[in-house]
Amino acid sequence: MAHPLVELERVNKHFGDLHVLKDVDLTVESGEVVVLIGPSGSGKSTLCRTINRLEPIDGGAIRIDGQPLPEEGKALARLRADVGMVFQSFNLFAHKSILDNVTLGPTRARKVPKRQARERAMALLERVGIAEKADRYPAELSGGQQQRAAIARALAMEPKVMLFDEPTSALDPEMISEVLDVMLELATDGTTMVVVTHEMGFARSAARRVAFMDQGRIVEVASPERFFSSPETDRARDFLSKILNH
Repeated sequence: MAHPLVELERVNKHFGDLHVLKDVDLTVESGEVVVLIGPSGSGKSTLCRTINRLEPIDGGAIRIDGQPLPEEGKALARLRADVGMVFQSFNLFAHKSILDNVTLGPTRARKVPKRQARERAMALLERVGIAEKADRYPAELSGGQQQRAAIARALAMEPKVMLFDEPTSALDPEMISEVLDVMLELATDGTTMVVVTHEMGFARSAARRVAFMDQGRIVEVASPERFFSSPETDRARDFLSKILNH
């Protein structure tokens, strides 16, 4: 029987006196898309960033593919290679071409031969719809194109799970759909994904489960159909009434 790919057990996190994650339990099965939603400051992004230890936790346990998160060193580098991350800001290397941005991880961390890495990178850039931009630099691309390049770069490492931390929040409205379309395709293809987003349409169409967070806790986890039609908690009902009525 397949074990969950991502497991969080009673995870706690403080920033000084601020208790940002409170006894969070969450499991993500292989091939599953879990979308984290909730008000700003509820802990969604922090939770996402603990999964590849960009944020260390104060208590509890996190396992990726059955293995506890390493503290540091080579084991942590290996774990990060298995966990792709796409941020709000695209974090591309400005002085490298798009193709070089995508091949850098596989050639350095995975020791993939350069030619093989380039072939795979071109296939991924084709997949996200920007193959013709391979020789351009990030500054020459639109925000939507840069974010699609960032997705290709994360996929190039062949990660076990992809984390998306509000990947469209820095984009102009007309660019949001081009990024969400790529993410939707990944979800359809069975990519394991944890997505923090304010895009409720994406949550409805791509998520297998929606996890609603408030004040550092996961308050409710449900299928999108059930969550959006009949949320169980007052807090979720209140949240949805505010965002869906505008």
